[in-house]
Amino acid sequence: MSLINGLPAHVLLVHAVVVLVPLSALALVICALWPQAARRLGLALPLLALVTLATVPLATQAGEWLERHVDSDPLVRRHAELGDGMLPWALGLFVLAAGVWWISGRTGAPQSRELSGARSGARSGSVLHVAAAILSVVVAAGAVVDVYRIGDSGAKAAWHDAYSKTATKSSDGD
Repeated sequence: MSLINGLPAHVLLVHAVVVLVPLSALALVICALWPQAARRLGLALPLLALVTLATVPLATQAGEWLERHVDSDPLVRRHAELGDGMLPWALGLFVLAAGVWWISGRTGAPQSRELSGARSGARSGSVLHVAAAILSVVVAAGAVVDVYRIGDSGAKAAWHDAYSKTATKSSDGD
């Protein structure tokens, strides 16, 4: 992808990443910490994370095209380097969202086991819930911090020489 309506596609696609990564991270953490929420959201949780995962390479590829069409600059290069690190975080969000969805469906279903088997299943279910919750919080936090760092570096690259620090017109319309 290169242009959308005459604008660099990256400038538009990056908004999907900036919205979907924190949204997926928040949904993942809520569902990992509150299994009833995961059961209520059902398949929507991994589907949201899958859409998020799909937007990252689209924005990255469009960004690589844009990088080839702007002047070489250390800020642009830094932004591109940081941007290359987003895909593993988005993949982690998706894998964990699918895992939380699977665990919530597995442990929320009625069990017809004998008493000792049910205790063993409950223990393994709670271990899975705890592990999923810890991993979800870590990956969600990492993804949100990374998307912030990438966005901040992109804003600096785009705007560092593009505006005047003093007003060029008076604010009363004169």
